[in-house]
Amino acid sequence: MQLKSTENSELKPICQIITPVGMLGYGFDEALTHYELSRLVPTGIPTAIILDSGSTDSGPQKLALGSMSCPRSAYAKDLAKLLRLVHTFRVPLIFGSAGGDGTDEHVKIMGEIIEEIAAEEENKDYAFNTISLFSNINKATILERLKQGRLTGCGHCVPPATEYEINESLRVVAQMGYEPFFDAMNADPDFNIIIGGRAYDPSPYVAFCVYQLTRQSNHLSTEELHSRLGGFYHMGKILECGGQCSFPKSHGAVATVYENGLFDVRPTDPESMCTPLSVAAHTLYENTRPDVLRGPGGSLHLDNSKYEQLSDGKSVRVSGSVYRSSEADGKPYQLKLEAARIVGYRSMFMGSITDHILVSQIDKLLARVKVYVDQQHPEIAGQWNLDFHVYGKDQYTHAGPGQLFIVAEALAPTQQLANSIASKARVGMIHAPYPGQKATAGNFGFGLGGLMEIELGPCAEFSLYHLMDLEPGEERLALGGDGSVLEGSLLRGTVSRIGKGVMNGTNGHITVPEVDSKPSQRASASPQRSPSPPNQAIQKSETLSDLCRIVRSKNAGPYEVTIDAMFASKEAYEAVKSSDLLSASNIAKAIGISEEDIIWIGFFDPAISFKVTIPRVRSGKKKSAGGFMENDIHGSQEHMGLASLKLPEGFNF
Repeated sequence: MQLKSTENSELKPICQIITPVGMLGYGFDEALTHYELSRLVPTGIPTAIILDSGSTDSGPQKLALGSMSCPRSAYAKDLAKLLRLVHTFRVPLIFGSAGGDGTDEHVKIMGEIIEEIAAEEENKDYAFNTISLFSNINKATILERLKQGRLTGCGHCVPPATEYEINESLRVVAQMGYEPFFDAMNADPDFNIIIGGRAYDPSPYVAFCVYQLTRQSNHLSTEELHSRLGGFYHMGKILECGGQCSFPKSHGAVATVYENGLFDVRPTDPESMCTPLSVAAHTLYENTRPDVLRGPGGSLHLDNSKYEQLSDGKSVRVSGSVYRSSEADGKPYQLKLEAARIVGYRSMFMGSITDHILVSQIDKLLARVKVYVDQQHPEIAGQWNLDFHVYGKDQYTHAGPGQLFIVAEALAPTQQLANSIASKARVGMIHAPYPGQKATAGNFGFGLGGLMEIELGPCAEFSLYHLMDLEPGEERLALGGDGSVLEGSLLRGTVSRIGKGVMNGTNGHITVPEVDSKPSQRASASPQRSPSPPNQAIQKSETLSDLCRIVRSKNAGPYEVTIDAMFASKEAYEAVKSSDLLSASNIAKAIGISEEDIIWIGFFDPAISFKVTIPRVRSGKKKSAGGFMENDIHGSQEHMGLASLKLPEGFNF
């Protein structure tokens, strides 16, 4: 949706933010980020490097097992680049959800990596005033809120929390709002780095905007602040994914934020651009619905957001986004809690079946294998599980049924038992008889990687994804007595000096290194780049996919999958919208669920798009992402039912 141009209006910028990549640890182009900072910093507008580092997308393992989203070496590589930029340009570095899950342990690991980099001889001039924010929550507090009825599932599909699952959780984190970051900035204005624990993705972005706004404005009322928060949150939701808002997709993005809450966004990739459509479409990504996004302490409403293409052809100005606080609605401030527990140990094996006689009766063979395994373990009946991923079923070649590839998973209370279950199942797969058998030497091709069974170790599943009501002020921090500790009733922080150089403030008066031109882009420099959409005009439209430039699915939290269809033209969008093609009943049939299970369904005019959000289902049951028998942890392969929906005969636009 576009609006009357504001490009020539008098707008006061309060800050500039660059996000080099959508996830710390994924790698980014240091030269390109250096170039952008060489342009941004001399303007005198406060500038920061802000990144996200966390997600539940990859499942519950990090919370249950203490692992991180990327290898430690990947974080060290990215942080080495970022620290060079912080030192060179005197801009702050802020990131949240350290290590992927944002646990206290991973906040400390990020601090250790920064210390190691600063201790290297070539970095002897480094000196960073570093704030670490911690968001692990004491289980005693959570159990007390559970007893008080102040713990509710985050979404329709999340089961009620139980005392057992809370106690079984190895660690619990809360998604911090912007307030702890803002409080830390106020408590120590000379900060160079903030390492954030688990945080709502936009929180560091919002905090920096609020911090700069309050420093540059006198006597700002709560109402005046809230009137800007909509823009700040919307900007943060866009930038935390890097250049996802651009086309072709850029690694990074830059935002300029104005005093009245408007903001401009553009990609860092010189071959990419932001358009009103690409920016509006970003709120579809990973969200249950595109128009209302809920977070700590309130919600972001985008019903009246406007998107204006600026004259450079690369930037888009966004206005009209509205923040509504829970307090204004008479509700308590809530933090989302995340935790996971270990439910057993897994082992697996995999291989192929090519014999046409067996392929056609594979379901019966797998059932007999389960019976055989049960017979071999009579002493532990009911304590284990065994199931199979079967790929290639119902596919045919000119010679007959296609080859099957099978992955078997065993789950048991101990690794030894899981190995035994998998071993017996593999033997059954190889040697079980079946009607019409001619290939008597063996049924199953196996031995990939030189292994019979593969130990998978502990199996995790989410145990908490719930909203906890807070007492007033529990979302905040306060400066501790010695000035090096930030204390809150729930959340904590520390302040430390890292490096042996001379301390300098951020955004100080520095001589910016001269850069003659923007770095050239190598073809291999942007693995995220999307191909140009196919020319829809050269083929007859037969399915919904033929009318769309993008059809995709993705997690919307661990318990939901959301499917987006972005149309290639306004005409196609309006034609489909005015028909009943995408009615709830048609969609339910297309993706194989009941109509009652649809969580949200609707059209989104600003992005000429359609969205439907459904429960995550595995083995016929509603399940969270990860765990036993998971095979699509990102939820990125669930779109084909919608994509292949047949258009009505004679449908045209």
